[in-house]
Amino acid sequence: MKHDIADLSRAAEGKRRTEWAAAEMPVLASIHRRFARQKPLSGQRIAACLHVTTETSNLMLALRAGGAQIALCASNPLSTQDDVAAHLVKHHGISVFAVHGASRGQYYDHIRKALAMKPTITMDDGCDLVTTLAGMGARRYAEVLAGTEETTTGVIRLRAMENRQRLPYPMFAVNDAMTKHLFDNRYGTGQSTIDGILRATNVLLAGKALVIAGYGWCGRGLALRARGMGANVIITEVSPLPALEAKMDGFRVMPMDDAARIGDLFITVTGCRDVIRTQHFPAMKDGAIIANSGHFDVEIDVGTLKKLAKQHRQVRENVEEFVLAGGKRIRLLAQGRLVNLAAAEGHPAAVMDMSFANQALTLEYIARRKRPLELRVHPVPSEIDAEVARLKLKAMGVKLDKLTPTQKAYLASFEVGT
Repeated sequence: MKHDIADLSRAAEGKRRTEWAAAEMPVLASIHRRFARQKPLSGQRIAACLHVTTETSNLMLALRAGGAQIALCASNPLSTQDDVAAHLVKHHGISVFAVHGASRGQYYDHIRKALAMKPTITMDDGCDLVTTLAGMGARRYAEVLAGTEETTTGVIRLRAMENRQRLPYPMFAVNDAMTKHLFDNRYGTGQSTIDGILRATNVLLAGKALVIAGYGWCGRGLALRARGMGANVIITEVSPLPALEAKMDGFRVMPMDDAARIGDLFITVTGCRDVIRTQHFPAMKDGAIIANSGHFDVEIDVGTLKKLAKQHRQVRENVEEFVLAGGKRIRLLAQGRLVNLAAAEGHPAAVMDMSFANQALTLEYIARRKRPLELRVHPVPSEIDAEVARLKLKAMGVKLDKLTPTQKAYLASFEVGT
């Protein structure tokens, strides 16, 4: 069993924290128990490129219970929880290639080591594993049945590959499942981003002009929580429909060029690059704080910020201060990487319970199929989405009404009118 982790002696700590997260993940626990009985993943080799967290640890254990052989690597250099990596290696014999703070070279070396198992199924969070495997040539992914993608940025990349006929094998957009993006992106990103910013800075949000770039599901959740904590929220957008929704939700909407002059705190959640760029830094107030909660560290043009700075220093853990000409200070959180994972612990386990339930059930769907899948980006089957919602409601003790026979007949008819 090969691995590359930081410190095997931290396994006991990782075990305790994995168990703590498991208490908030009843849906995945029920899948784990069924997988242990039925072994639907027997014979499958799964290469997973995910954030190595306590929630991911519970997903890996469920897949292992289902009979899968697993190799796990990190999908972000700063999101790895080294104690969790140690727990999976020491207590469960799972191959993990992940170290917190890995260099770019080490990060991609870990991906290649995970792919050395010659997977039959892949799991990705950001599409780095898929693009790396695609670059190795068709012979290296000939045995792959299909893969799954966890996040918005990764799905965007997959669809670009599909449009250019570069998709190496069928993929499932787990991010687009209703029980994923409506809850994980909105409630998970919303809460965990605020958590990361507060841990890094300990600033008071009440009264702050807080600029959110992007009003997708992540931006919506973040804006809701920031407003609840007393912030004066401003939205920047490039698309008319989410911009209109933000306006109707009661937020100010304006271009980043205007917001840069009045914001105290900036958060990017767009999935695009250079959202905060050259002209924005000099326009900002002295002491402005900038953070990113989009998947990749390209939303803030950190390279330009470094070139503009006359001085640069670390002022707190996960806080770098850049002093521009004239003495203006710009404070960057978590190197421009995912602030909710680099400065905090990522999404709450109760939300990841649904996201990872989708992952586990989609992998089961792939493994059980008798016919090859069409080479494209597939949606998660609607029955899986509904089953995850049903299991979550059951775990929460929520019961639903049932249609009466008369109601069913009415909904299936067209005769009754005004």
